[in-house]
Amino acid sequence: MKDEGSARAATGERSLRIAIIGAGMAGILSAIKLDAAGLHDYVVYEKADRVGGTWRENTYPGVACDVPSHLYSYSFAPNPDWSHLYSPGAEIQAYFEDVTQRYHVDERVRFATEITRAEFSGGCWQLHGVNGLREQADVIIAATGVLHHPSIPAIDGLDTFAGACFHSARWDHRAALDGCRVGVIGTGSTGVQIVSALADRVAKLTLFQRTAQWIAPQENPAYSSAEQEAFRRDPELMRSMHREMSRAMREAFANVVVDASSPQMQQLEAACRANLENNVHDPVLREKLRPNYRAACKRLVISPDFYTAIQKPSAELVTEDIERVEAGGVRTRDGRLHALDVLVFATGFRVDRFMRPMQVIGRGGLRLDDVWVQRPVAYLSISIPGFPNLFMLNGPNGPVGNFSLIEVAELQIAYILQLIEQLRRGRCREISASEPATAQFDAERVEQAKRTVWATGCRSWYLDDRGIPAVWPWTFDRFRDEMAAPKPEAYETVG
Repeated sequence: MKDEGSARAATGERSLRIAIIGAGMAGILSAIKLDAAGLHDYVVYEKADRVGGTWRENTYPGVACDVPSHLYSYSFAPNPDWSHLYSPGAEIQAYFEDVTQRYHVDERVRFATEITRAEFSGGCWQLHGVNGLREQADVIIAATGVLHHPSIPAIDGLDTFAGACFHSARWDHRAALDGCRVGVIGTGSTGVQIVSALADRVAKLTLFQRTAQWIAPQENPAYSSAEQEAFRRDPELMRSMHREMSRAMREAFANVVVDASSPQMQQLEAACRANLENNVHDPVLREKLRPNYRAACKRLVISPDFYTAIQKPSAELVTEDIERVEAGGVRTRDGRLHALDVLVFATGFRVDRFMRPMQVIGRGGLRLDDVWVQRPVAYLSISIPGFPNLFMLNGPNGPVGNFSLIEVAELQIAYILQLIEQLRRGRCREISASEPATAQFDAERVEQAKRTVWATGCRSWYLDDRGIPAVWPWTFDRFRDEMAAPKPEAYETVG
């Protein structure tokens, strides 16, 4: 009887060694789907000591996902035990750890193994990593994520602060909070969640606001034990809920924000305005919290209790510009010193990094840093011309702004597996998006992006160096259609 390798040789199939970089949501998914496709020769390289990605790294008080939990789950691994409609970060991290163990992905992860350089040479990828690691791979799946390089603004005197000072994604759990004076810089989803979680714990909470945020009204009910038991008895209830939540998110939000003039967009804005008007009682505070741009131009913040928290006696909203940080706190341009014991930066991430700082060198010595010197660009957010057999999940210009990233990643990995199948069957030895296809895609994307609500006059992390939204500007249906099958004419193949 022929062994597996001989059987592949007889059919012309190649044995492919695959490197998955990153063991967050997308890396775990990639490993599971490779196994299901019969591609068992893979390794997951993870720079940290646990899986989980952003949910491993973000442990700040109040951390939660702004996508409903039954939708922010793998479609093949529903979870009956979510505690809330929007569950806290610790539950999400536990979910990914559980899935990793159930599907034996943990056995394939090399922890504390950061890949520092990947170079395409001799028809394969040469991988270099910490502790002298040198290995080869035929294919790379980059599941390195988007929100993992903290961004901290340059503020004069920051190094003089006498108290605990840290970014929200590097939370210092040794820092005392109860009964202390805590300052938070940043008013995105993270800042809002921290304020809601700490307003009743601290002696004084000072929120430094550069830009007001629209807050979408959304309650966060708990699932009862009876509901959880029903989910356990009948998994179809969870699958049905997943489908319904996906449909509702597409129709009420995802497909709405890509058309700034739609009636549904106006309804969403009206709901946000009513939330502010009905729940903030002090007219002065209300106007400080009122944005001067359209709702959802920035990533819409979802919170059931931020307006309540910011009106508590312990909380203060500061809209004066920050002049500098001093040993005792933050001084604003009106000369006032805001005395603090703890200073937290909820200031987001460097979202243009993707695989970097890893050095990536493609065909003929082509350096990713040179290709992306102006801004990151990729065909369908997956493939880069000149970088064969390198595929990204949640890469540049993908649907990070308005869909569930798990849904996105599941569609992307199915698409990537079709490209890998061409390599496995020997139809080619190298495959990457062509320059013309990538240029055409990007030109169409830029024009469409101008019609979205993200381009209506605000500053946000969605915008690139030109002020163009750098996210998927079409509907979810179009994304799903694009991911159904690769277009052969969009790819360059060798061999």
